[in-house]
Amino acid sequence: MHSELKFEKPVYVTSPILPDLGKFNDMLRAIWASKWLTNHGNMHAELEKRLESVLKVKNVSIFNNGTIALLTALKVLDLPPGSEVITTPFTFPATPHCITWNHLKPVFCDISAESMTIDADMIERHVNSQTSAILGVHVYGIPCDTEKIEMIAKRHNLKVVYDAAHCFTTEINGAGIGTCGDMSMFSFHATKLFHTVEGGCLTYDNSEYREKLYFLRNFGIKNEDEVVDIGINGKMNELQACIGLLNLEIFEEEKRKRIAIRSTYVEQLQTVSGIRIVHVPEGVTDSMGYFVIRIHEDTFGLSRDAVYQKLKEYNVFSRKYFYPLCSEYEPYKSLPSSSEENLPVANRVKREVLCLPLFGGLGTAGAAQICEIIKRIRNS
Repeated sequence: MHSELKFEKPVYVTSPILPDLGKFNDMLRAIWASKWLTNHGNMHAELEKRLESVLKVKNVSIFNNGTIALLTALKVLDLPPGSEVITTPFTFPATPHCITWNHLKPVFCDISAESMTIDADMIERHVNSQTSAILGVHVYGIPCDTEKIEMIAKRHNLKVVYDAAHCFTTEINGAGIGTCGDMSMFSFHATKLFHTVEGGCLTYDNSEYREKLYFLRNFGIKNEDEVVDIGINGKMNELQACIGLLNLEIFEEEKRKRIAIRSTYVEQLQTVSGIRIVHVPEGVTDSMGYFVIRIHEDTFGLSRDAVYQKLKEYNVFSRKYFYPLCSEYEPYKSLPSSSEENLPVANRVKREVLCLPLFGGLGTAGAAQICEIIKRIRNS
Protein backbone atom coordinates (compact mmCIF):
# COMPACT_ATOMS: atom_id res chain seq x y z
CA MET A 1 0.00 0.00 0.00
CA HIS A 2 1.13 3.53 -0.78
CA SER A 3 1.23 5.31 2.57
CA GLU A 4 1.19 8.80 1.04
CA LEU A 5 -2.48 8.29 0.10
CA LYS A 6 -3.61 6.90 3.45
CA PHE A 7 -5.74 9.25 5.57
CA GLU A 8 -4.26 9.98 8.98
CA LYS A 9 -7.63 9.57 10.68
CA PRO A 10 -10.57 7.36 9.69
CA VAL A 11 -12.85 8.89 7.06
CA TYR A 12 -16.39 7.61 7.47
CA VAL A 13 -19.22 7.67 4.99
CA THR A 14 -20.71 10.75 6.65
CA SER A 15 -20.29 13.17 9.53
CA PRO A 16 -23.16 15.03 11.21
CA ILE A 17 -23.61 18.77 10.93
CA LEU A 18 -23.61 20.45 14.33
CA PRO A 19 -24.92 23.92 15.16
CA ASP A 20 -22.89 26.61 16.89
CA LEU A 21 -22.62 25.73 20.58
CA GLY A 22 -23.23 29.34 21.60
CA LYS A 23 -26.54 29.45 19.72
CA PHE A 24 -27.47 26.05 21.11
CA ASN A 25 -26.78 27.24 24.66
CA ASP A 26 -28.92 30.34 24.09
CA MET A 27 -31.87 28.20 23.05
CA LEU A 28 -31.26 25.81 25.92
CA ARG A 29 -31.61 28.73 28.33
CA ALA A 30 -35.08 29.35 26.94
CA ILE A 31 -35.97 25.69 27.43
CA TRP A 32 -34.52 25.75 30.97
CA ALA A 33 -36.56 28.85 31.76
CA SER A 34 -39.78 27.29 30.49
CA LYS A 35 -39.04 23.90 32.12
CA TRP A 36 -40.99 22.42 29.19
CA LEU A 37 -38.79 19.54 28.03
CA THR A 38 -41.23 17.38 26.05
CA ASN A 39 -44.95 16.82 25.34
CA HIS A 40 -45.45 19.12 22.35
CA GLY A 41 -43.54 22.19 23.52
CA ASN A 42 -42.88 25.44 21.68
CA MET A 43 -39.76 24.16 19.88
CA HIS A 44 -41.71 21.11 18.72
CA ALA A 45 -44.49 23.26 17.28
CA GLU A 46 -42.06 25.67 15.60
CA LEU A 47 -40.10 22.86 13.96
CA GLU A 48 -43.26 21.33 12.48
CA LYS A 49 -44.27 24.71 11.08
CA ARG A 50 -40.83 25.39 9.59
CA LEU A 51 -40.62 21.95 8.02
CA GLU A 52 -43.88 22.42 6.14
CA SER A 53 -42.21 25.30 4.31
CA VAL A 54 -38.82 23.62 3.81
CA LEU A 55 -40.32 20.38 2.50
CA LYS A 56 -43.07 22.15 0.47
CA VAL A 57 -45.88 20.08 1.99
CA LYS A 58 -49.28 20.82 3.52
CA ASN A 59 -48.87 18.94 6.78
CA VAL A 60 -45.97 17.74 8.95
CA SER A 61 -46.10 15.64 12.12
CA ILE A 62 -42.72 15.12 13.76
CA PHE A 63 -41.64 12.06 15.75
CA ASN A 64 -38.82 10.93 18.01
CA ASN A 65 -37.39 8.81 15.17
CA GLY A 66 -38.19 7.79 11.63
CA THR A 67 -39.02 4.19 12.49
CA ILE A 68 -41.73 5.21 14.94
CA ALA A 69 -43.01 7.64 12.31
CA LEU A 70 -43.25 4.88 9.68
CA LEU A 71 -44.87 2.51 12.16
CA THR A 72 -47.47 5.16 12.88
CA ALA A 73 -48.05 5.94 9.20
CA LEU A 74 -49.05 2.35 8.53
CA LYS A 75 -51.20 2.34 11.67
CA VAL A 76 -53.09 5.53 10.85
CA LEU A 77 -54.06 4.21 7.42
CA ASP A 78 -56.05 1.46 9.16
CA LEU A 79 -54.92 -1.36 6.90
CA PRO A 80 -56.65 -4.72 7.51
CA PRO A 81 -54.62 -6.91 9.91
CA GLY A 82 -52.89 -9.71 8.06
CA SER A 83 -53.12 -7.95 4.71
CA GLU A 84 -50.15 -7.67 2.37
CA VAL A 85 -47.96 -4.63 1.69
CA ILE A 86 -45.85 -4.67 -1.45
CA THR A 87 -42.39 -3.23 -0.86
CA THR A 88 -38.75 -3.41 -1.93
CA PRO A 89 -35.99 -5.64 -0.54
CA PHE A 90 -33.41 -2.95 -1.35
CA THR A 91 -33.82 -0.83 1.76
CA PHE A 92 -32.92 -0.48 5.43
CA PRO A 93 -34.45 -3.23 7.63
CA ALA A 94 -36.76 -0.73 9.35
CA THR A 95 -38.95 -0.69 6.23
CA PRO A 96 -40.17 -4.31 6.33
CA HIS A 97 -39.96 -4.32 10.14
CA CYS A 98 -42.58 -1.55 10.31
CA ILE A 99 -44.87 -3.59 8.09
CA THR A 100 -44.48 -6.69 10.25
CA TRP A 101 -44.89 -4.82 13.56
CA ASN A 102 -48.26 -3.64 12.26
CA HIS A 103 -49.35 -7.28 11.81
CA LEU A 104 -49.11 -6.89 8.05
CA LYS A 105 -47.22 -9.10 5.60
CA PRO A 106 -44.36 -7.71 3.49
CA VAL A 107 -44.28 -8.86 -0.10
CA PHE A 108 -41.01 -8.11 -1.87
CA CYS A 109 -41.06 -6.78 -5.41
CA ASP A 110 -37.94 -6.54 -7.55
CA ILE A 111 -36.28 -3.20 -8.25
CA SER A 112 -35.55 -1.21 -11.37
CA ALA A 113 -32.03 -1.78 -12.71
CA GLU A 114 -31.70 1.93 -13.41
CA SER A 115 -33.29 3.72 -10.43
CA MET A 116 -32.84 0.88 -7.89
CA THR A 117 -36.27 1.78 -6.51
CA ILE A 118 -39.23 -0.62 -6.57
CA ASP A 119 -39.97 -1.62 -10.17
CA ALA A 120 -43.41 -0.15 -10.82
CA ASP A 121 -43.82 -2.42 -13.86
CA MET A 122 -43.51 -5.46 -11.60
CA ILE A 123 -45.86 -4.36 -8.80
CA GLU A 124 -49.16 -5.57 -10.23
CA ARG A 125 -48.01 -9.17 -10.52
CA HIS A 126 -47.92 -9.17 -6.69
CA VAL A 127 -51.37 -7.60 -6.22
CA ASN A 128 -54.15 -9.90 -5.04
CA SER A 129 -57.26 -9.76 -2.87
CA GLN A 130 -55.07 -9.59 0.26
CA THR A 131 -53.06 -6.55 -0.87
CA SER A 132 -53.79 -3.35 1.05
CA ALA A 133 -50.87 -1.01 0.32
CA ILE A 134 -47.65 -0.24 -1.50
CA LEU A 135 -44.64 0.92 0.51
CA GLY A 136 -42.10 2.43 -1.85
CA VAL A 137 -38.61 3.57 -0.90
CA HIS A 138 -36.87 6.50 -2.58
CA VAL A 139 -33.25 5.32 -2.72
CA TYR A 140 -30.23 7.68 -2.48
CA GLY A 141 -32.56 10.58 -3.29
CA ILE A 142 -33.84 8.86 -6.45
CA PRO A 143 -37.66 8.86 -6.41
CA CYS A 144 -39.83 5.89 -7.14
CA ASP A 145 -41.99 6.04 -10.25
CA THR A 146 -44.65 7.89 -8.26
CA GLU A 147 -46.99 8.50 -11.20
CA LYS A 148 -47.16 4.85 -12.19
CA ILE A 149 -47.52 3.73 -8.57
CA GLU A 150 -50.39 6.21 -8.12
CA MET A 151 -52.19 4.73 -11.15
CA ILE A 152 -51.74 1.19 -9.82
CA ALA A 153 -53.00 2.22 -6.38
CA LYS A 154 -56.12 3.83 -7.83
CA ARG A 155 -56.81 0.83 -10.04
CA HIS A 156 -56.67 -1.58 -7.09
CA ASN A 157 -57.82 0.75 -4.27
CA LEU A 158 -54.51 0.57 -2.42
CA LYS A 159 -52.88 2.97 0.02
CA VAL A 160 -49.44 4.32 -0.82
CA VAL A 161 -46.72 5.14 1.72
CA TYR A 162 -43.21 6.29 0.86
CA ASP A 163 -40.07 5.81 2.90
CA ALA A 164 -38.34 9.10 2.02
CA ALA A 165 -35.52 8.74 4.55
CA HIS A 166 -32.98 9.60 1.81
CA CYS A 167 -34.89 12.53 0.38
CA PHE A 168 -34.83 15.59 2.62
CA THR A 169 -35.68 18.55 0.30
CA THR A 170 -35.89 16.34 -2.80
CA GLU A 171 -38.28 17.80 -5.35
CA ILE A 172 -39.76 16.46 -8.58
CA ASN A 173 -40.19 19.29 -11.07
CA GLY A 174 -40.40 21.76 -8.19
CA ALA A 175 -42.90 19.81 -6.06
CA GLY A 176 -41.85 18.49 -2.66
CA ILE A 177 -41.50 14.71 -2.74
CA GLY A 178 -43.47 14.52 0.52
CA THR A 179 -46.65 15.31 -1.39
CA CYS A 180 -46.60 11.90 -3.11
CA GLY A 181 -48.84 9.06 -1.98
CA ASP A 182 -51.00 9.05 1.13
CA MET A 183 -48.06 9.65 3.44
CA SER A 184 -44.26 9.97 3.38
CA MET A 185 -41.71 9.41 6.13
CA PHE A 186 -38.50 11.45 6.46
CA SER A 187 -35.67 10.45 8.76
CA PHE A 188 -33.80 12.99 10.89
CA HIS A 189 -31.17 10.56 12.15
CA ALA A 190 -27.70 11.99 12.80
CA THR A 191 -26.37 10.35 9.62
CA LYS A 192 -28.73 12.39 7.44
CA LEU A 193 -28.05 15.75 5.78
CA PHE A 194 -30.56 17.38 8.16
CA HIS A 195 -30.95 15.82 11.58
CA THR A 196 -32.34 16.24 15.07
CA VAL A 197 -29.87 13.66 16.47
CA GLU A 198 -32.72 11.12 16.35
CA GLY A 199 -36.03 12.00 14.80
CA GLY A 200 -38.31 11.90 11.82
CA CYS A 201 -41.58 13.15 10.44
CA LEU A 202 -44.61 12.25 8.37
CA THR A 203 -45.91 14.46 5.58
CA TYR A 204 -49.40 14.19 4.09
CA ASP A 205 -51.94 16.17 2.09
CA ASN A 206 -55.03 14.99 3.96
CA SER A 207 -55.31 17.23 7.03
CA GLU A 208 -57.74 14.78 8.64
CA TYR A 209 -54.74 12.63 9.57
CA ARG A 210 -53.23 15.31 11.81
CA GLU A 211 -55.40 14.77 14.90
CA LYS A 212 -55.24 11.00 14.58
CA LEU A 213 -51.44 11.12 14.37
CA TYR A 214 -51.33 13.44 17.37
CA PHE A 215 -53.15 10.87 19.48
CA LEU A 216 -51.18 7.89 18.14
CA ARG A 217 -47.81 9.45 19.02
CA ASN A 218 -49.01 10.43 22.52
CA PHE A 219 -50.43 7.20 23.99
CA GLY A 220 -53.86 8.02 22.57
CA ILE A 221 -54.28 10.70 25.24
CA LYS A 222 -56.79 13.43 24.36
CA ASN A 223 -56.86 15.20 27.73
CA GLU A 224 -56.41 14.43 31.42
CA ASP A 225 -59.53 12.28 31.46
CA GLU A 226 -59.73 10.71 28.01
CA VAL A 227 -57.66 8.15 26.12
CA VAL A 228 -59.23 7.82 22.68
CA ASP A 229 -56.84 5.50 20.84
CA ILE A 230 -54.14 2.87 21.36
CA GLY A 231 -51.10 5.06 20.93
CA ILE A 232 -47.39 4.86 21.58
CA ASN A 233 -44.81 7.40 22.70
CA GLY A 234 -43.57 8.99 19.49
CA LYS A 235 -43.11 12.59 20.59
CA MET A 236 -39.94 14.52 19.87
CA ASN A 237 -38.49 16.26 22.92
CA GLU A 238 -37.59 19.94 23.03
CA LEU A 239 -33.82 19.40 22.94
CA GLN A 240 -34.08 17.44 19.71
CA ALA A 241 -36.40 20.04 18.24
CA CYS A 242 -33.94 22.76 19.26
CA ILE A 243 -31.14 20.99 17.36
CA GLY A 244 -33.47 20.69 14.39
CA LEU A 245 -34.32 24.40 14.32
CA LEU A 246 -30.65 25.32 14.45
CA ASN A 247 -29.70 22.78 11.79
CA LEU A 248 -32.33 24.22 9.47
CA GLU A 249 -30.16 27.35 9.44
CA ILE A 250 -27.01 25.53 8.32
CA PHE A 251 -27.98 22.49 6.24
CA GLU A 252 -28.04 24.48 2.99
CA GLU A 253 -24.40 25.47 3.48
CA GLU A 254 -23.55 21.82 4.12
CA LYS A 255 -25.41 20.94 0.95
CA ARG A 256 -23.35 23.42 -1.07
CA LYS A 257 -20.13 21.88 0.24
CA ARG A 258 -21.37 18.43 -0.72
CA ILE A 259 -22.23 19.60 -4.23
CA ALA A 260 -18.60 20.69 -4.70
CA ILE A 261 -17.38 17.34 -3.33
CA ARG A 262 -19.73 15.46 -5.63
CA SER A 263 -18.42 17.45 -8.62
CA THR A 264 -14.88 16.39 -7.72
CA TYR A 265 -15.91 12.73 -7.50
CA VAL A 266 -17.75 12.89 -10.83
CA GLU A 267 -14.91 14.66 -12.61
CA GLN A 268 -12.29 12.17 -11.47
CA LEU A 269 -14.24 8.90 -11.53
CA GLN A 270 -16.43 9.23 -14.61
CA THR A 271 -13.66 7.99 -16.90
CA VAL A 272 -12.59 5.08 -14.70
CA SER A 273 -13.52 1.89 -16.48
CA GLY A 274 -15.79 -0.35 -14.42
CA ILE A 275 -17.24 2.46 -12.30
CA ARG A 276 -20.68 3.87 -12.95
CA ILE A 277 -21.74 6.99 -11.08
CA VAL A 278 -25.32 7.06 -9.85
CA HIS A 279 -27.17 10.27 -10.77
CA VAL A 280 -30.66 11.48 -9.88
CA PRO A 281 -33.02 11.70 -12.88
CA GLU A 282 -33.64 14.90 -14.82
CA GLY A 283 -36.13 17.17 -13.07
CA VAL A 284 -35.22 15.84 -9.61
CA THR A 285 -33.25 17.93 -7.11
CA ASP A 286 -30.42 15.98 -5.50
CA SER A 287 -30.85 15.68 -1.73
CA MET A 288 -27.06 15.27 -1.47
CA GLY A 289 -27.35 12.59 1.16
CA TYR A 290 -25.19 10.04 -0.63
CA PHE A 291 -22.59 9.68 -3.35
CA VAL A 292 -23.03 6.28 -4.90
CA ILE A 293 -21.04 4.34 -7.44
CA ARG A 294 -21.71 0.95 -8.99
CA ILE A 295 -18.68 -1.27 -9.51
CA HIS A 296 -18.77 -3.77 -12.37
CA GLU A 297 -16.27 -6.47 -11.48
CA ASP A 298 -15.56 -7.68 -15.02
CA THR A 299 -14.41 -4.27 -16.28
CA PHE A 300 -13.03 -2.79 -13.06
CA GLY A 301 -10.99 -5.87 -12.29
CA LEU A 302 -12.09 -6.19 -8.67
CA SER A 303 -15.41 -6.84 -6.97
CA ARG A 304 -17.27 -4.22 -4.97
CA ASP A 305 -16.48 -6.18 -1.82
CA ALA A 306 -12.77 -6.17 -2.63
CA VAL A 307 -12.80 -2.41 -3.18
CA TYR A 308 -14.71 -1.92 0.06
CA GLN A 309 -12.08 -3.89 1.97
CA LYS A 310 -9.09 -2.25 0.29
CA LEU A 311 -10.43 1.24 1.00
CA LYS A 312 -10.25 0.40 4.69
CA GLU A 313 -6.50 -0.07 4.33
CA TYR A 314 -6.36 3.63 3.44
CA ASN A 315 -8.60 4.57 6.41
CA VAL A 316 -11.63 5.12 4.13
CA PHE A 317 -14.83 3.52 5.43
CA SER A 318 -17.41 3.31 2.68
CA ARG A 319 -20.77 1.52 3.03
CA LYS A 320 -22.46 -1.26 1.08
CA TYR A 321 -25.97 0.19 1.15
CA PHE A 322 -27.99 -2.05 0.85
CA TYR A 323 -26.31 -5.39 1.43
CA PRO A 324 -27.58 -7.91 2.17
CA LEU A 325 -31.14 -7.49 0.92
CA CYS A 326 -33.93 -7.40 3.51
CA SER A 327 -35.29 -10.52 1.83
CA GLU A 328 -32.16 -12.35 3.00
CA TYR A 329 -32.60 -11.51 6.68
CA GLU A 330 -33.67 -14.31 9.02
CA PRO A 331 -37.24 -13.02 9.61
CA TYR A 332 -37.98 -12.75 5.88
CA LYS A 333 -35.86 -15.23 3.95
CA SER A 334 -38.53 -17.96 4.02
CA LEU A 335 -41.18 -15.76 2.37
CA PRO A 336 -42.11 -16.86 -1.16
CA SER A 337 -41.41 -13.35 -2.45
CA SER A 338 -37.88 -13.50 -1.00
CA SER A 339 -36.67 -16.09 -3.52
CA GLU A 340 -33.75 -15.06 -5.69
CA GLU A 341 -35.81 -15.97 -8.76
CA ASN A 342 -38.33 -13.28 -7.78
CA LEU A 343 -35.62 -10.66 -7.19
CA PRO A 344 -32.94 -11.07 -9.90
CA VAL A 345 -32.20 -7.35 -10.33
CA ALA A 346 -31.98 -6.63 -6.61
CA ASN A 347 -29.64 -9.57 -6.15
CA ARG A 348 -27.35 -8.18 -8.84
CA VAL A 349 -27.44 -4.55 -7.72
CA LYS A 350 -26.68 -5.45 -4.09
CA ARG A 351 -23.22 -6.62 -5.23
CA GLU A 352 -22.44 -3.42 -7.17
CA VAL A 353 -23.33 -0.37 -5.06
CA LEU A 354 -20.88 1.46 -2.84
CA CYS A 355 -21.48 4.71 -0.96
CA LEU A 356 -18.37 6.87 -0.74
CA PRO A 357 -17.78 9.46 2.01
CA LEU A 358 -19.88 12.58 1.51
CA PHE A 359 -19.82 15.35 4.10
CA GLY A 360 -18.71 18.97 4.09
CA GLY A 361 -15.66 18.42 6.27
CA LEU A 362 -14.17 16.02 3.72
CA GLY A 363 -13.56 18.88 1.31
CA THR A 364 -12.77 18.59 -2.39
CA ALA A 365 -9.17 17.69 -1.54
CA GLY A 366 -10.35 14.73 0.50
CA ALA A 367 -12.64 13.59 -2.30
CA ALA A 368 -9.78 13.87 -4.79
CA GLN A 369 -7.59 11.77 -2.49
CA ILE A 370 -10.26 9.06 -2.32
CA CYS A 371 -10.47 9.08 -6.13
CA GLU A 372 -6.71 8.59 -6.34
CA ILE A 373 -6.95 5.71 -3.89
CA ILE A 374 -9.65 4.05 -6.00
CA LYS A 375 -7.52 4.44 -9.13
CA ARG A 376 -4.53 3.02 -7.27
CA ILE A 377 -6.60 0.06 -6.09
CA ARG A 378 -7.76 -0.61 -9.66
CA ASN A 379 -4.26 -0.52 -11.04
CA SER A 380 -2.57 -2.47 -8.26
